[in-house]
Amino acid sequence: MRLLMGTKSKWRLWLSAIFLLAVICELEAKIETTSTTKKPKLGRTTIKRQRVETDRAKIKPTAAAQTKTSLTQVVGRGLFKKVGETLSVQTGDTLSLRCRGKPVQWSVPPNVEEDEDEGRLMIIQQEKFSSLTLVNTTVADTGEYTCYPMYCEDKDCRRVYNKAVKVFIFFPDPRELFVPSSNHYEMIQLRRNWPAVLPCQVTSPEAKVTLHREFPPGEVPVDGTEISFNNRKGFTIHRPQLHHAGVMQCVALLGNLRQSSTKYILIYVNYPIAPPAPVIKASSSSVTVGDNLRVTCAAAGERDVLIEFNWEYPGQQIGRPLYTEETRIPVSGDASQLQFQSVLQVDEVRDVDQGTYTCTAQNLQGAKSVSTTVKVLPKAKAKKESRSDGRSQ
Repeated sequence: MRLLMGTKSKWRLWLSAIFLLAVICELEAKIETTSTTKKPKLGRTTIKRQRVETDRAKIKPTAAAQTKTSLTQVVGRGLFKKVGETLSVQTGDTLSLRCRGKPVQWSVPPNVEEDEDEGRLMIIQQEKFSSLTLVNTTVADTGEYTCYPMYCEDKDCRRVYNKAVKVFIFFPDPRELFVPSSNHYEMIQLRRNWPAVLPCQVTSPEAKVTLHREFPPGEVPVDGTEISFNNRKGFTIHRPQLHHAGVMQCVALLGNLRQSSTKYILIYVNYPIAPPAPVIKASSSSVTVGDNLRVTCAAAGERDVLIEFNWEYPGQQIGRPLYTEETRIPVSGDASQLQFQSVLQVDEVRDVDQGTYTCTAQNLQGAKSVSTTVKVLPKAKAKKESRSDGRSQ
């Protein structure tokens, strides 16, 4: 009987111990869950300071490429609206955006970034999202707002550009149809086969915008092929030509209000289609000491596009001066083409003139180099070689 009672007591003790251990494990799990979900929030910051705070946070590596990033507009307390490609916010109203991601970084229009020290912009990184708040908004805040998810390894974080989400925000104002600029004139270089943009940015997507030339005065036709318009970019001249050069400006019309933009001075530069393709040839692959050497470098090009030549030669190492003669020869059968040519002259060749001669031809599109090797023979050896050539004959 005593043996049976002792056995029952032992089982009771074991069961009590197991129950107590289970309770302790459950309490530890709750404590760990609470500490995980209640991490300290990042404080208020600006765009430039955000990078510093991100570095200090010691964020664990995150697979940002697999993180789904979304952008919404905060329209009320607990109310969110998913944004599309564009958004309109009345000037003076507060802009509130929320970007889902951990962590993320914002890119804003230049005017907003310049005014960050005035306290109009506030960015807060929360546990699972980042919020952007812009107060006292103006027409100058019009532009693209982008949220970049960040990939972090220890303290090193970088943007994941292919996962970025962006929205173009208009800030309409009944008195301002164009984003203000401090410049009355803006120079734009026109390059053939390179699109040129006249960045007359409107503040309202409802504004009707046309392009006008100052001289001769008149509206420039916009057919969508040669010239096109986008209310987020301005006018694009897709294949600039010489007749596009001059002074132009944009004119916006909304209701009874008509306004003109900054004037754009378009300067046409005849850029070549491709870099030159030079050809090099020496007067002889081997010359005798005391003789003269001529190395010719030639490249075909357009009549109005300059080709420049630069030389590297063995005698350059000892300070031997450079003597060149450059000419332009018309190409028969093609009035628009010229043969550009540079001739390097080496008088009274010496031993130091043996080696590689390199010519580089360059235009506005790029540069290419070609080389040839010249051997210098001593006089005695040259005579001996000429005698042996005579005997063989």
